[in-house]
Amino acid sequence: MQKELYDLRKNYKKMTQQELADYLGISVQAYREKEKGKNAFNQDEMFAIATLFQKRLDEIFLPRKHRNGDKSKQPA
Repeated sequence: MQKELYDLRKNYKKMTQQELADYLGISVQAYREKEKGKNAFNQDEMFAIATLFQKRLDEIFLPRKHRNGDKSKQPA
């Protein structure tokens, strides 16, 4: 899940998933899957979201392997 995005949407802008989906020009179902991390946001969507929340991309979005920890690396 994009936890930072969820927090910004809910607590900073008080937006619903439908409102953010409309802002991006996508369906609410598509947005929901992206916020959950099941599908990736494209570059245009990420830039639009960063602009909306006045944040840098890396403040909102993390690479998939870092969202829930990098499970490919085992401790030595």
